[in-house]
Amino acid sequence: MLRFLATHRFDASKVPNIGVGFWTIKLLTTAMGEATSDFFVHRFSPPVVVVVAGLVFLASLTWQFTRARYQTLPYWFAVVMVSVFGTMCADVTHVGLGVPYVVSTSVFAVVLAAIFVTWHRVERTLSIHSIVTARRELFYWATVTATFALGTATGDLTAVTAHLGYLSSGVMFTLLFAVPGLAFRYAGFDAVAAFWTSYVLTRPLGASYADWLGVSHARGGLAWGPGNVALLFSALIILGVVALARSERAHEESPPLG
Repeated sequence: MLRFLATHRFDASKVPNIGVGFWTIKLLTTAMGEATSDFFVHRFSPPVVVVVAGLVFLASLTWQFTRARYQTLPYWFAVVMVSVFGTMCADVTHVGLGVPYVVSTSVFAVVLAAIFVTWHRVERTLSIHSIVTARRELFYWATVTATFALGTATGDLTAVTAHLGYLSSGVMFTLLFAVPGLAFRYAGFDAVAAFWTSYVLTRPLGASYADWLGVSHARGGLAWGPGNVALLFSALIILGVVALARSERAHEESPPLG
C-alpha cells in the first residue's frame, strides 16, 4: 500500500496555482469555518456535530483524492470541509473537554511540526508544486487539517486568553500575514517556508474577523450572529469559486502564444 501511494502519480498537480484568487478564497474559508463551527458546536451536542462534520469531511476528501488532477470544485469543497472540521476539533477540545487554549495551541503546533518533519524526511520536499503522487497528497491534506486546528486555537488564544479582543487580533494577524510574502519578494526568504507560514496565519486571521462580526457586543463584536456570518462567507466563497473556475477554464482554453 505504501509503495502504491509513493509510486501512483497523477496526471498533473493536485493543488491550484497560487495567486490572489487562491489567497482570497482561502481566507474566506477560514472565516466561514470559524462561524459555522461556532453556530453548530454551541447549539447542538458537540460530539454529534463533530462526527457528522467528520463524515462529510471524509466524503469531500474522497472526492478530491479520486480526481486525477486538480479540479476547482472538489479541491475547494475539501478546503471548506477541512475548515469546518478542523475548527470543530479545536473548538470541541476547549468547549467540550475544557482544555485551555494555551495547551491546545501547543499540542496542535507539535502535531503540525511532526507532520512537516515526517513529510520532509519521506519526500525531501514540502513544495505544494510537487503534489503529484498519492502519498504527497496525503501529507498535504494532513498538513492543511493541522493548520486549521492550530490557527483556530491560536486565534482564540490571542483574542481571549491574551485579552487582545477579536478585532485587534485580526489586525495583528493581517500584519503578520503580509510579512512572509514581503520577505520572499524583497529579502530572499525561502518560497516554501513563506507559503506555509502565510498559510498557517490565514486561519487565525480569518477566524478573528469572523468572531468579531459574530460575537455579542459584550464580547467586543458586532453581534451579527455566527449563523449569519457563516451564510455571508459561504455566499462569498461560492462566488469566488465560480469566478476562479471560469478564469481557470478560460486560461486552459486560450491558444498558446507563438
